[in-house]
Amino acid sequence: MTEHAWYDKSYKFLLLIPIIILLVCVAYLWSFQNQHGDIIYKDVSLTGGTTITVFDSSSDIAAIKSQLFEQFPDLMIRKISDFRTGGQRGFLLETKAGVNEIKPALESALGYSLTQENSSTEFSGETLSQGFYHQLRTAVLLALIFMAIVVFLIFRTFIPSTAVVFAALSDIIMTLTVINLMGMPLSTAGVVAFLLLIGYSVDTDILLTTRILKKKEGSINERLFGALKTGLMMTLTSIVAISVSLFIIYGSSDVLRQMFTILLIGLGFDLLNTWLANASILKWYAESREASI
Repeated sequence: MTEHAWYDKSYKFLLLIPIIILLVCVAYLWSFQNQHGDIIYKDVSLTGGTTITVFDSSSDIAAIKSQLFEQFPDLMIRKISDFRTGGQRGFLLETKAGVNEIKPALESALGYSLTQENSSTEFSGETLSQGFYHQLRTAVLLALIFMAIVVFLIFRTFIPSTAVVFAALSDIIMTLTVINLMGMPLSTAGVVAFLLLIGYSVDTDILLTTRILKKKEGSINERLFGALKTGLMMTLTSIVAISVSLFIIYGSSDVLRQMFTILLIGLGFDLLNTWLANASILKWYAESREASI
């Protein structure tokens, strides 16, 4: 019995795991689209609305939210923490309502007037935000298309190239599903994080495909498991670095927290899609090609 005989027997069944998960995620996103009109929750940077940042370390955020929620049901409010101490520095409020609606209600809940010294207010129109969202969505789509073109030019074979694209697309679909289940509204930074995720995904997939198809030394299994050691080191190093960064900045930067959360979830799925799905497809393809020679 060879060293990797267990893998030779089970790799086709392992391929079913990410495929089943992907089908479940696609069904969920299809249902989500029908219910909400889009495949993601969007914050005010993508829908338009008002963002007010209040610099008040003693404000009762839970009480303020409770008082305003009935009038503004889409209201989101988050604490701003000090980077070093973790203590409250203030809070950030977001709603689709206009400034003239939310600001008087917030001042009533706080018991004092908001000025340039104790707060900052930003408003983005619905048309502008929607246009920006469509541009970001187009950017993600173009990134996938150009990535697919480059991969096809590199390997010039349909099945291995399709497997790389399949893995990257699966990472995005699975991560979107988890983000929606968490109820996390995506901001512009969150959409950008998906662009970064495409890059992370393609790195390991191209490494795997190059090792199996381009190298001639050793058996298919030896090349595959050699790529596995290198790829796991790459991805796990990124996961550890992002996890530490997420722990450090948690509560102090909503933008970075969302980006790191998306990347962390996506890299977890990349392990699944690269080393169960893509590896199984490439092994199946390489063995079939060698058998036909």
